[in-house]
Amino acid sequence: MSKHVTHWIAGKPFAGTAARRGDIHNPATGRVSGTVDFAGTAEVAAAVEAARAAFPGWRDTSLSKRTSILFRFRELVHAHSGELARLISAEHGKVVSDAAGEVARGLEVAEFACGIPHLLKGGFSENVSTGVDAYSILQPLGVVAGITPFNFPAMVPMWMFPVAIACGNTFVLKPSEKDPSAAVRIAELWSEAGLPDGVFNVVHGDKEAVDALLEAPDVKAVSFVGSTPIARYIYENAARNGKRVQALGGAKNHMLVLPDADLDLAADAAVSAGFGSAGERCMAISAVVAAESVADELIDRIKDRVAGLRVGPGDDDRSDMGPLVTRAHRDKVASYLESGVHEGATLAIDGRVHPVLGDDAAEGFWLGPSLLDHVTPEMSCYRDEIFGPVLSVLRVSGYDAALELVNANPYGNGTAVFTRDGAAARRFQNEVEVGMVGINVPIPVPMAYYSFGGWKQSLFGDSHAHGTEGVHFYTRTKAVTSRWPDTGGAAVDRRAAAAGAAGAAPASGGVDLGFPTNG
Repeated sequence: MSKHVTHWIAGKPFAGTAARRGDIHNPATGRVSGTVDFAGTAEVAAAVEAARAAFPGWRDTSLSKRTSILFRFRELVHAHSGELARLISAEHGKVVSDAAGEVARGLEVAEFACGIPHLLKGGFSENVSTGVDAYSILQPLGVVAGITPFNFPAMVPMWMFPVAIACGNTFVLKPSEKDPSAAVRIAELWSEAGLPDGVFNVVHGDKEAVDALLEAPDVKAVSFVGSTPIARYIYENAARNGKRVQALGGAKNHMLVLPDADLDLAADAAVSAGFGSAGERCMAISAVVAAESVADELIDRIKDRVAGLRVGPGDDDRSDMGPLVTRAHRDKVASYLESGVHEGATLAIDGRVHPVLGDDAAEGFWLGPSLLDHVTPEMSCYRDEIFGPVLSVLRVSGYDAALELVNANPYGNGTAVFTRDGAAARRFQNEVEVGMVGINVPIPVPMAYYSFGGWKQSLFGDSHAHGTEGVHFYTRTKAVTSRWPDTGGAAVDRRAAAAGAAGAAPASGGVDLGFPTNG
């Protein structure tokens, strides 16, 4: 049965009629499974207005109350994680177990946000000057927005909104129109948890909806995850409109395999990190940088593992890897196999001929695990973020050449080194110009209480996602300097005698036009 997905505004589904809609596909069959409403400026304005109207009440809601709602939300998402995973799998294509893992990692940020009373503690200094105290407080920004990609329709939004909402902001989410159902189900769970209407809103759509959020005066901050060209666009336009921005862009994540590495461990890691979720991860390993002395043996071990991978529908328990998200994206990713060979690479594994499970898969968006060997930095398969199940192997003479190659790349999201040499690993973590580093860990996504984000063209803005940087992004600091002058030794007696005469002002200390100093 075809489904219809609409916006979530002010605590309920949008009741209006959409001027435009998009199709939702099942990537495993290639068939249309539903439609999604696209927001225009009016729908975005309605969502922003709902968030603006809800902000004063939510800002003034106690930390204890906010935390209790967050705990209930966490429990509800956990209870419905299987349902969310199936929704994600049906629209994105990833296998259900992978989708369940995505939900679990997103919940880690919600759990981190449950500690918001501690995270929002300010500072206090007594007697910074005689009789003067100073303190700082963290306050929410107001209405904030999140614009998120198709590859993690639950986890990436949960990098943003639990922290933003816990800090006292209200939120407008614009998820990918390719897999929109999870965002609406999450909105329903927020409502069930007791979140006031308007605090969390969802609008679907394309560039028109994005631009409306970037231009809305009441939106104070924008968080984004996606490709580098769009991240740059979001950053430039949101900043031009006076908004705070964190825009996480693309990646070309390298995995350095040194001669002393455990090659079984490295091969397992390359296959897992390169082909999980069909390579549609911003933290996927897409470039294996192998010391020449071990490259052939490493590739042989990767081939052995790829031969045993089962590609099929996400809801088939036998499947290790599902399809790509759209036909156009599948075709684009597959084109890099042809261009790589044309530019001089060797096609060691051709995913176009990998068998696919299921009798209903003929029109699905399939591409099996693929590997290009003898890749060089000039080739398009290395320069571009492919975002699919294609591993590129670059051979180097040793550590110095590998480090130079990684640091020369314009992206700086994640990287990994596989070695038994602690000194080499420590040197690499110190010298590599990348935001997240794994040591014998192929996907170095930090825990929620640390912050996620890259360097160079993988990040536009000054703040990473979640963790303490996320709290700082969604709050602003107010510094207060306070003095309550005493009128003299008899002041206490006079106040006691005049207990009924409230409102008496403290005596003036006199006019002083000099520059204020502490003493």
